[in-house]
Amino acid sequence: QVQLVESGGGLVQGGESLTLSCAASVSIFNINTMAWYRQAPGKQRELVAIITSGGSTTYADSVKGRFTISRDNAKNTVYLHMNTLKPEDTAVYYCKTTTTWGANYWGQGTQVTVSS
Repeated sequence: QVQLVESGGGLVQGGESLTLSCAASVSIFNINTMAWYRQAPGKQRELVAIITSGGSTTYADSVKGRFTISRDNAKNTVYLHMNTLKPEDTAVYYCKTTTTWGANYWGQGTQVTVSS
């Protein structure tokens, strides 16, 4: 069983920055990919960014150029650096990991609210 602990959410004004963290309970070397998803009220959960074990990254079009996903292997942690936040970025953000044995695990979610 893998546990993911997210932190860093909060209330910010439009244009400000925020960084989310997701710490995994297993070595990051047992993880194939880590990703951030978000779900706004009344909407489906959507992929925000993903990073592979090799460091390759993919972003949703809506966040390209504003968000950066990164990982710290020594801390078994993945980050989502969010810049120039917009009200439409308001959502619950979830961390997801896919392990080397093919299992998927989700974090509990952290709320990000961006005021206009």
